[in-house]
Amino acid sequence: MSSKSENNKSYIVKANEELEFELTAADLENADIQQFENGKFHLILDGKSLQYEVEGVDLNEKKVHLKSNGKVYRISIRDELDVLIENMGLETEEGALESTVNAPMPGLVLEVFVSPGDEVEEGDQLLILEAMKMENVIKSPGVGRVKKVEKNKGESVEKGAVLIEFE
Repeated sequence: MSSKSENNKSYIVKANEELEFELTAADLENADIQQFENGKFHLILDGKSLQYEVEGVDLNEKKVHLKSNGKVYRISIRDELDVLIENMGLETEEGALESTVNAPMPGLVLEVFVSPGDEVEEGDQLLILEAMKMENVIKSPGVGRVKKVEKNKGESVEKGAVLIEFE
């Protein structure tokens, strides 16, 4: 059940730190996206056709790496809340670490790279979560020490489940 306000939701999309544009929920509803191979897609939007391959996804940072016609595009996506937080100057400090890392979506833990007691830096790989036939690397949001690994290799997780706990 979608409301009118959900239909008016917009996203700021930036490609390679060069091109920036707004995409609305209505634009997404009108897009025709077909997967034709694992990680490869065909998109028709506003009468334009594009084939691309998803090379990487970082859901925590809202970033996607796409490849189309031999060129790699680093895509970042900000929604209205991200823009509001930025405009209010309320972003978290660089390197600030939350006490937990939670699953951004339901999936299967394919690999865990850390153990309790390990020191991690911002951007270090913590684990790989498979969701929708894609491998998503979950990275450390900051500097800290692993207190507990809540989910192990081979375990299924629900969206929001605690994956890693920090001291």
